[in-house]
Amino acid sequence: KIDLRIAKVVKAETVEGADKLLRLQLDLGGIEKTCLAGIAQAYKPDELVGKTVIYLANLKPRKMKFGLSEGMILAAGTGGKDIFMLSVDAGAKPGQSVH
Repeated sequence: KIDLRIAKVVKAETVEGADKLLRLQLDLGGIEKTCLAGIAQAYKPDELVGKTVIYLANLKPRKMKFGLSEGMILAAGTGGKDIFMLSVDAGAKPGQSVH
């Protein structure tokens, strides 16, 4: 069973040595998680701060070459510059479950 949650991007930064990754700090309603996302070719970090996204919350944290990733954000597209993060309507609050 998957656990999809609303998350707000509070910080986004490039990952030194990685062309495709951005490090996102996400607020899940008082709980902060770090997510490494392969979206750097489609988004600049400053475009993401304040954005509300859908987060896959119940993945086991994964130690990667560039740090720990504690989940995954949902996106669509074929990759590269053709990536589109899924966002939510106004009113959805960080930490809420997606049904």
